[in-house]
Amino acid sequence: MFLRTIIFLTFFLPTLLVAQWVPQISHTEAHFRAISAINEKAIWAGGSKGTVLRTTTGGENWTVLQVPGAEKLDFRGIKGLDEKTAVAVSAGLAEEGQARIYRTDDAGKTWTQVWQTDQKGVFLDGIAFWDKKNGLIFGDPIDGHLYLLKTTDGGKTWERLSPATLPANLPNEASFAASNSTMVMQGTKNVWVGTGGADRARVFRSTDQGATWQVTDTPMKANASSGIFGLHFWDAKNGIAVGGDYKAEKQAFENVIITNDGGKTWQKSTPTTPDGLKEAVYKLKNGTLVAVGPAGSGWSKDNGKTWQALTGASNGLHALTCVGNTCWAIGSKGQIVRLSN
Repeated sequence: MFLRTIIFLTFFLPTLLVAQWVPQISHTEAHFRAISAINEKAIWAGGSKGTVLRTTTGGENWTVLQVPGAEKLDFRGIKGLDEKTAVAVSAGLAEEGQARIYRTDDAGKTWTQVWQTDQKGVFLDGIAFWDKKNGLIFGDPIDGHLYLLKTTDGGKTWERLSPATLPANLPNEASFAASNSTMVMQGTKNVWVGTGGADRARVFRSTDQGATWQVTDTPMKANASSGIFGLHFWDAKNGIAVGGDYKAEKQAFENVIITNDGGKTWQKSTPTTPDGLKEAVYKLKNGTLVAVGPAGSGWSKDNGKTWQALTGASNGLHALTCVGNTCWAIGSKGQIVRLSN
């Protein structure tokens, strides 16, 4: 009996301990850095060449949508408000016509361009909503302050928040349009924005839907190509940030920091396995942390004290969305994968 037990553990325990992504078919070669789940069935994703993906089957079948007039745009921000309504944000230089916002309310059959600017220097990075009406879009600093747009009507109209309410940015400080999770929201009023690009990475935070802001230094290493790339908060106090260096994606990096006071202070945590740049992170309902990046993905069952590699993804993953204990991640060359834990 003892020998049989050893044989069982030898052959079957590794299988039980190794989590694995399951590939899905996207029917496109576009590159993706934004994905947004409504529930376990309805998901939206935004990508290059004006491409949007939509599913109402949990990813068993994906529909490829092309936004008319957006063929040269890269939708690095997308937020699904329900199965038929989504807002897509393009990243790129405004002076070259790339700073635009589109909205659909008929499942992507038609799209309306609801906002555009040609103001030099505007570069939109991402989008998030507290509810179906109230949301923010953030972009690179203009005149030393984050560029923030707010909606109160579900993305039909957008107005810039006064830069006077925001702390000044450091020289060269900005956010990375990498995963649509450099800005995240929690509850009905809380929002956080992570940065890099300067001599230190910081987190901007607001507890009143962006009316007032504070900013905090973090121990995440930062320079022109490194800093915070992804944030996640599972309640008003507890959150995690991941990052790295996009010019050295596979390089070992102290790429995880945590907070337990709403982002007022941050502490280093155990770096992920595998090493390298991580661009998005999420905590599942069962407590499992999942982190993705172009150099590989990992998961932690003990709140980030230890990490194990996730397998099953052939290309780099950039963005992550989760509902309950199920996640979808998306990345280069149309790759979409699903994880149930």
